[in-house]
Amino acid sequence: MDQATDPICGMQVDTETALSLTEDGTTHYFCSAGCRDRFAKQHATDQQSDEHSCCHDKPQQRDAATQGNNTRLYTCPMHPEIEQVGPGSCPKCGMDLEPKTVSAEEEEDGTADDMSRRFWVGVALSVPLLILTMGPMVGLRMDPWLSATAAGWLQLTLASPVVLWCGWPLLVRGWQSIVHRSPNMFTLIAIGTLTAFAFSLVAVMLPSLIPAAFYEHDRPPLYFEAAAVIITLVLLGQVLELRARKRTSGAIRELMQLAPKTAHRVTDGGEQDVPLDQIQVGDSLRVRPGEKTPVDGVVREGESTVDEAMLTGEPLPVEKRLGDKVSAGTLNQTGTLLIEAQQVGAGTVLGRIVDMVAAAQRSRAPIQRLVDVVAAWFVPAVIVAALVAFGVWAIIGPEPRLAHALLAAVSVLIIACPCALGLATPMSIMVGIGRGARDGVLIKDAQVLETMEKVDTIIVDKTGTLTEGRPRVVDVVTVESSSKDELLALAAAAEGASEHPLARAIVDAAGERNLQIDEASDFQSTTGGGIEAKVGGRLVLVGKHDYLANSSVPIPQSITERSTELQSTGRTVVYVAADKNLLGVIAIADPIKETTPDTIKKLHKLGLNLVMLTGDAQATAQAVANELGIDDFKAGVSPEDKHDFVQQLRQQGKIVAMAGDGINDAPALAAADVGIAMGTGSDVAIESAGVTLVGGDLSGVVKAASLSRATMSNIRQNLFFAFGYNAIGIPIAAGVLYPAFGWLLSPMIAAAAMSLSSVSVIGNALRLRSVKL
Repeated sequence: MDQATDPICGMQVDTETALSLTEDGTTHYFCSAGCRDRFAKQHATDQQSDEHSCCHDKPQQRDAATQGNNTRLYTCPMHPEIEQVGPGSCPKCGMDLEPKTVSAEEEEDGTADDMSRRFWVGVALSVPLLILTMGPMVGLRMDPWLSATAAGWLQLTLASPVVLWCGWPLLVRGWQSIVHRSPNMFTLIAIGTLTAFAFSLVAVMLPSLIPAAFYEHDRPPLYFEAAAVIITLVLLGQVLELRARKRTSGAIRELMQLAPKTAHRVTDGGEQDVPLDQIQVGDSLRVRPGEKTPVDGVVREGESTVDEAMLTGEPLPVEKRLGDKVSAGTLNQTGTLLIEAQQVGAGTVLGRIVDMVAAAQRSRAPIQRLVDVVAAWFVPAVIVAALVAFGVWAIIGPEPRLAHALLAAVSVLIIACPCALGLATPMSIMVGIGRGARDGVLIKDAQVLETMEKVDTIIVDKTGTLTEGRPRVVDVVTVESSSKDELLALAAAAEGASEHPLARAIVDAAGERNLQIDEASDFQSTTGGGIEAKVGGRLVLVGKHDYLANSSVPIPQSITERSTELQSTGRTVVYVAADKNLLGVIAIADPIKETTPDTIKKLHKLGLNLVMLTGDAQATAQAVANELGIDDFKAGVSPEDKHDFVQQLRQQGKIVAMAGDGINDAPALAAADVGIAMGTGSDVAIESAGVTLVGGDLSGVVKAASLSRATMSNIRQNLFFAFGYNAIGIPIAAGVLYPAFGWLLSPMIAAAAMSLSSVSVIGNALRLRSVKL
């Protein structure tokens, strides 16, 4: 059996049974019609128009990109208009391009591996370089082992691989930013490091070109360590960024794996297991107990209960009978169903959720950092200042004019080298994220901290977010002749063999009271009604009002009224009878977490508007909203409704944070400006969110908001330090104070000032460790 790789999703397919398409003499194989059609559309687009492709006018580059069936489209997360076939970097901002579609299986990430390899090589060479250059400052003398000349050549040997090999991708991006006239951080990095490296190279190879007046300890200064360390720090940031972006595709991959791989197709000839992509609309499919529903369809035979928590987020299973609709990925529990397929593949509810999460994640382009905005003006200004300094010194400076002019220009460029500028944001983010982790608030990336500060609306799911997320017995009402313990013990005995969440709640309640639970026999279940069993010689019935009434159990009016009152507050009521005599009712609900009321008050104090979205019934949602003082709520909403509601608020200009815990929340979490997942929730919700609250406690939202405000304030202070040193140092380095005071700023002093600005930034960032959340 020959295998081939689907060029769109990367799946392995059998060439004998897979769909195929021949383009330009090459036959490609696909796992589904959707992948085949997408490939055909992309191929036609590539042939007809190169309007948005970075490979335009570069046929050799395009051919290389498409080798190995790599025909996937990649786009820039910051500039979505940039698209090309195969991976690469954005010509505008320098960021790595990411695929527009995610495959079901995790892929090898060559870019991340390559960047990580360059970083570790940089670390291995930069550490001895720092010891060599900074050792004398702490009393470590190199004179007994190395002459000044030998030390210079050793520094050159260590720094060259770091700058020219490890930093090559960064230098290429810096060059691209210049070619495309789009200055950014990589422009600063390339100019600063190459200037420091080139000056040091001249100082080692042709020291006579450096005026003796600038010598220190009878030798010209070297800046190899500055260039190498800057490159290594930037590579660290790139590695962390690539890892964070890799995790964002995990949410989509988790969703794609929810549907089963095969389905039981029923035909006149019997039943056959077939791959899911071969299922057609109208096919009859059998779903057995414990299996996931393969497609969206309608029940044609059988009765069962189906766990739809992955779609609705609600813990209670839903009864399904003839004519009821079922959704792909939901779990069939008790009975066998025969369904007719109505939506398959991308057309299912699950498929649409996958598409929404993918689209929302692509639309969440990182906010253009303040550093990059300023860099667009800062970089040209620094270059102009260096050129002006060179020209003035070359024309009217003291002899040797050319050497002094060169040193003035180098001093300007070195003091403007973005070491502190590069550290200003990452250091605060690093410390801030660590501070949040100590309090159980896990931040996915810097974008979250930037945006969380501006949030004005918090959307919360009910189940698992405001509430505990599992049913519990909250009240027991008995008739005069029975006791609560007797009622619970009998009900728990009868329900002992059931896996229904309500049954589990009753059994747990009896266990918490240490009640003796007898063994039941003759167990019988009626779907959608209730159960009966023999317990200690007594016939026990547990179920709905109508189930007991149809079993000739008289129900007092007082119990009926009390049950109605409980149901109006969102409780689920279960009736219990023994030997045709009603014992009472058990009220079951998903209780509100103890910390929720206080957290709601704190969020209101922060000036945040709270909205609750839930798939639960109107009465239950109303009761919870009234009890907690929620500003607004919507009940009975689907995953698509939640997603659309988030989009509506954002279109109105709101900055929205969404807190949830279920798979049903994933589209809304991804669409929100900030997604906040409960750590006790589903993996998909956690992958889709930017913030994860480890304890599953909504109070973490307050901590996340406080942390964001403290971190962003710290970043602004750091940027002030970084730009402040540049604003003062650049004019001095250019020599504007020389006519009046005779002051010059040598490259060594410029490097010291640059280091001092970095120390200031680091020290200020470390203050975040003690911030109170």
